[in-house]
Amino acid sequence: MQPAIERFLTYLRDERNASPHTLRNYRGDLGRFRAYLTIPDRKGRVQEPRLDAIDHLVIREYLGDLYSREKQKTSIARALAALRSFFKFCVRDALLKENPARLVRTPRLPQRLPSVPSAEQVNRFLDTCAEAKPRLAGKGATKERDARARRLIRRDRALLELLYASGLRASELVGLNLADINRRELMLRVRGKGRKERLVPYGSKAEAALERWLEVREQVRGTRLRSSRFGGQGGREESDALLLNHLGRRLTTRSVGNIVKKYGRLFDPNWDLHPHALRHAFATHLLSEGADLRAIQELLGHRSLSTTQKYTSVSIKQLMEVYDKAHPRA
Repeated sequence: MQPAIERFLTYLRDERNASPHTLRNYRGDLGRFRAYLTIPDRKGRVQEPRLDAIDHLVIREYLGDLYSREKQKTSIARALAALRSFFKFCVRDALLKENPARLVRTPRLPQRLPSVPSAEQVNRFLDTCAEAKPRLAGKGATKERDARARRLIRRDRALLELLYASGLRASELVGLNLADINRRELMLRVRGKGRKERLVPYGSKAEAALERWLEVREQVRGTRLRSSRFGGQGGREESDALLLNHLGRRLTTRSVGNIVKKYGRLFDPNWDLHPHALRHAFATHLLSEGADLRAIQELLGHRSLSTTQKYTSVSIKQLMEVYDKAHPRA
């Protein structure tokens, strides 16, 4: 089984352009299934599980074991999805005649609607961020450190505006290069899941914030050029990045999450804001203003329309909340 798993992961990486995060999840799910099947004999010897010995009953027993260990239904569904994809690959490569996971039902998942801030809340948040002043280092600090703080707050404003203006995932945002921005048409070339490219527009507010960041971006990039003389690393791929960290290197998705959370807490100490909340807000606010669901699907880069349809439930939920508050006989 292990050689087949490695072939499958290579296929995902080289042919399906799967992200490192996706590869890590598949490796973990398949590794746990293999470990479940690996049972030592009386002499303590471990034999590699045989693919042709696995049927749908074995997979059901494995899922039952996950249930008995009180795993979340979402985790169990993901494990089953990984097994289906793996065995489908095995059938395609003539390692198996049929997919045993095809006969196993997916557990019914609870309908969880994303928490979406209102348009007024997002507008006030972004306006407040635009007026925020950088925290300077104070007495004894160098002018360079204070200047760096001012430059990075310009970056943060551009980051927040782009997340809401275009509904980007954090990974898509940090993957943007300078060549991906068409400032005349206000369009972004975005590489989404599976490295599929799409064009996404952005607005005038995001353009204004972007322009202010690009005015100082080369100064931030110069930090990397200076540090590379002392053993720092970084190449053309990093130098082309739109958003840079304080060392002049490409920003990471974790850094984006920390930045969004920091500004969310500055706006409201009880607000646990994350980048995907701005993506949810982007889709929900477009839908509430009459945008076509298919157009929103293209903007978000969803493969299936059913993924986008959850925002219709969010929009109806918000409509009912407004109705209950405003109608005298609600």
